[in-house]
Amino acid sequence: MFGKIMKGIAGFYYVHVEGRGVYECRAKGIFRKEGIKPLVGDDVELDVLDDAEKLGNIRKILPRKSVLVRPAVANVDQALILFAIVKPNPNFNLLDRFLIRMEQQKLLTVICFNKEDIASSEEKEALRSAYETCGYRVLFISALENRGLDQVRELLNGKTTTLAGPSGVGKSSLINQLSPETNMETGEISEKIKRGRHTTRHSEIIALGNGTYIMDTPGFTSLDMPDITKEELGGYYPEFREYEPFCKFRGCAHISEPDCKVKEAVEEGKISPVRYENYMVLYRELKENRRY
Repeated sequence: MFGKIMKGIAGFYYVHVEGRGVYECRAKGIFRKEGIKPLVGDDVELDVLDDAEKLGNIRKILPRKSVLVRPAVANVDQALILFAIVKPNPNFNLLDRFLIRMEQQKLLTVICFNKEDIASSEEKEALRSAYETCGYRVLFISALENRGLDQVRELLNGKTTTLAGPSGVGKSSLINQLSPETNMETGEISEKIKRGRHTTRHSEIIALGNGTYIMDTPGFTSLDMPDITKEELGGYYPEFREYEPFCKFRGCAHISEPDCKVKEAVEEGKISPVRYENYMVLYRELKENRRY
């Protein structure tokens, strides 16, 4: 029997089998001996120990097509990052940190702004112009009023998508709209481990049907980037790539160097000043961190 690991807690793995539900499994000892740890998102083969109680053992992890480091998950096709347009206003520094992390992991990322029902057209256009010029797809939705969700469903269809964003931006509302039953599989897991399911403390996958999965990750309020150097930072800003080859100095930091084509693009409105300001903040932060 084959399934997908939806959640892992304290050595137990909850495996969703299409059409049969969720099985609580242990991983066979061979994985520990070989230093292999099953990950949320893994496609696995399992032995059923008790079909009535839905208990089993994971006997084999199928080949992974991708692995993310943070959060540690497998077989993710894309990331959907959710921020609110207003209430709360978006923290652009935090958004850019997340985008950099996804660029690090070479994961296609779509930015989704929620609460468009209470935002002005000017607020939406400012966000669109700031991030579409970077090459990111930008969606506007209202999870509360079920507006714009058809384009989200189309985006998710047939893929495994990691959903991330800060607390209070409507992640739970979006998931509830995408899966109106609040996911029987999630409910089964919650019943087995006797924990509430409304606060996400661990990464978990929710099955939406037809090979479509969404991975709910804990809300974040900060993201450190200890594994990036200031010299590498510009490489994670896709909008810089068009202009960098024409900077006067090779290895230009785009901060104080003369004849910098990236800075010229910012002045000409071709690169978002919000993005560039965040770049400077992060550059200086990484420079300071290196001192210590």
